[in-house]
Amino acid sequence: MTRYEPLSIESKWQSRWTAGRHFHVEADGKSPKYYVLEMFPYPSGRIHMGHVRVYTIGDVVARFKRMHGFNVLHPMGWDAFGLPAENAAIKHGLHPAKWTYENIDNMRAQLQKMGYSLDWERELATCDPSYYRWEQLFFLKFFEKGLVYRKNSPQNWCSDCHTVLANEQVEDGRCWRCDTEVEQKDLEQWFLRISDYTEELLADLDILSGSWPERVLTMQRNWIGKSVGCEIDFPLEDGSGSVRVFTTRQDTLWGATFMSIAAEHPLAASLIAGKPNEAEAKAFIEKIKNLDRIKRQADDLEKEGVFTGSYCVNPVTGAKMPIYLANFVLMGYGTGAVMAVPAHDQRDFEFAKKYDLPLKVVINPKGQSLDAAQLAEAYTDPGVLHDSGAFTGQDSNDAKVGIADWLEAEGKGTRAVNYRLRDWNISRQRYWGAPIPMVYCAECGVVPVAEKDLPVVLPLDIQVRADGRSPLAETESFVNTSCPKCGGPAKRECDTMDTFVESSWYFLRYCCPQKDDAPFDAQAVKYWSPVDQYVGGIEHAILHLLYSRFFVKALRDLGYIEHAEPFAHLLTQGMVIKDGAKMSKSKGNVVDPDVMVAKYGADTVRVFMLFAAPPEKDLEWSDTGIEGAARFLSRVWRLVTEELEGVIRPTGGCLPLDPQELSPLLKELRRREHAMVAKVAKDIEGQFQFNTAIAAVMEMLNFLYANVDALKQESPQAVSSAVNALITVLSPMAPHICEELWEMLGHKKLLADQPWPMHDPAALVTDTVTVVVQVCGKLRGKIEVAADADEESVKAAALAEENAVKHLSGKTVRKVIYVPGKLVNIVAS
Repeated sequence: MTRYEPLSIESKWQSRWTAGRHFHVEADGKSPKYYVLEMFPYPSGRIHMGHVRVYTIGDVVARFKRMHGFNVLHPMGWDAFGLPAENAAIKHGLHPAKWTYENIDNMRAQLQKMGYSLDWERELATCDPSYYRWEQLFFLKFFEKGLVYRKNSPQNWCSDCHTVLANEQVEDGRCWRCDTEVEQKDLEQWFLRISDYTEELLADLDILSGSWPERVLTMQRNWIGKSVGCEIDFPLEDGSGSVRVFTTRQDTLWGATFMSIAAEHPLAASLIAGKPNEAEAKAFIEKIKNLDRIKRQADDLEKEGVFTGSYCVNPVTGAKMPIYLANFVLMGYGTGAVMAVPAHDQRDFEFAKKYDLPLKVVINPKGQSLDAAQLAEAYTDPGVLHDSGAFTGQDSNDAKVGIADWLEAEGKGTRAVNYRLRDWNISRQRYWGAPIPMVYCAECGVVPVAEKDLPVVLPLDIQVRADGRSPLAETESFVNTSCPKCGGPAKRECDTMDTFVESSWYFLRYCCPQKDDAPFDAQAVKYWSPVDQYVGGIEHAILHLLYSRFFVKALRDLGYIEHAEPFAHLLTQGMVIKDGAKMSKSKGNVVDPDVMVAKYGADTVRVFMLFAAPPEKDLEWSDTGIEGAARFLSRVWRLVTEELEGVIRPTGGCLPLDPQELSPLLKELRRREHAMVAKVAKDIEGQFQFNTAIAAVMEMLNFLYANVDALKQESPQAVSSAVNALITVLSPMAPHICEELWEMLGHKKLLADQPWPMHDPAALVTDTVTVVVQVCGKLRGKIEVAADADEESVKAAALAEENAVKHLSGKTVRKVIYVPGKLVNIVAS
């Protein structure tokens, strides 16, 4: 067969790989391991070009590492629970289970057509009881350790999805899934105490520096939000107690002129009781309670407040300070109370101007004196303390330490650390999720399900509601049970777990997915973990990646695993866009992978995805670009099957040819061959510059075509080595065509099982070098000289260069400057 027919070739090799179990691996202890993983997809029904990009990137890494002697784990599974699958199933009038498993079948077939080197024998789906039973076990173990608790508090509520959302799942005040505006609703919910690991989660980001994108590390640091400062008590004027604040700016304490507290603050009711504007304050409290907490922290939020009618006392100045309810203060951060320093905080400045509250300057720029009445905005930079007691005249930053010491010595405050990170709410009021293994007994209260009774299976024989509300609470066969403690009647918990719980440990289950008597095989997890290379979208920087880090640390402390971080290296790929926008049905710019594979073949789609842009950048879809990738592979095919047919012999790696026995053309061919092998390896290894790796193969291909007639007359051995090397290094990117050509050349073993060619550094050294010739500093020509030529012979060659001679006509050479191996500058006048 001389015609390139990608579909038949690809089907052939996919069948061979599957039948031979070529990508199935076990923990053998003989070879170094390498665990490469792409974030698993939720089964939406069809793969999209974003899927193709991320799994192609991971597959190149997996194949490349196999060729370098690693025992490579490259598994696949399905993030099958959660809102997306359930909402789509409801829309199509199907049960979520039927919808999910049908989609899994469709998407599996699509991924297999791409030729990915996945170990499908390790496939898992998070909606399978054999998976989530272990998740329920972890819940019970966390409960025993105090990492799981239940509390009533205001929650982010999406009325469209009929469920609560974690803070991380609220984007600009809207649901991250359906874009509905989020409300606040008081609910009793289950939480994972991620805050117990705040300091370790923050500190270990330093370990990941250089291995994870700095952007992701910064996003996690900001989300954890560590603040170091002081807690200070402001006595209430009536002597009934005090208001405690947390501040990182104790250097501005002498400038505090009023107090702002959250509407939810426990003192709010007593502070407004019996005051003239009590009714107005109560209405304000109700209004603010229903506002989204994320929106209340936004910089562009219009500042609003109501005077409580009460006062507190500044503990260092003795000044009476009015206490205001303010919409931008939250109970979830700090103490729910803020000492307002309007001269030195812009938010306080705007509030003070709106409600005509006093400003007091206590920090001046060095060498200046500010007038509070003339301030157009708050002065927030460092400076020199003013009107600040014994600290007046000190540098404001330096004074923070001394003021903290003084507050502690005087009993007016203590050093404190605060974090933005809040515990993870994992309760979801939807049906399609893992049941929370707890029951409610009238006699015993809240009781965990016995481990022997796991899994608590989600019933599949019930009808889901069209409005999305969970039917579990009304399903008596599920709800009614017996108490594990006393044996009396009890009710099951009807909330299900946040789907991010499933995705926080699936990478560990891949190590031993068939194990049915424990969540993990300890030795298998120890051998494979952590994931060496993780690939996925930047949009998961906070949610999935932070939760996974917490889960691994918690499981370590329970004795299940030994390592502390899930992913040693992280690559976040850019989006696939078309016409300047992310592909979506609503924009009408979707390109169907199946259509492209049917038209061009999977190898062409893979090569285009890798060549069009570096992986961390967005990739702009281009019809011209994919046609160019198709032409490139067709040229590779024709080179082997037509242009050099009968000349090429099977070889392995780069042949150790003697340069002394090669003609100048074959020497150059050999140099280019070894340079290509070295370049492709360097670009893939760690750098993931697949576009430049493919470009190196293209350069070699162009050289072979440009010299094809001459090469036919030269050494078949040298030509064969170069072509075999080209096919080998291209194979991670375009595995099907390379396997076919490899077989056509007479190789008996699969290319997928071949080692990477070893390049000879000596082969990269050229016999000649190009030297630039300048006359009075201006480029006039170039000369080729022997690499070991002496200075005098190089100068002589430069003086004899044709264009240099022309520009020296009528002039006297005054000096000849030689920079070895680079240039000769002839100075003349």
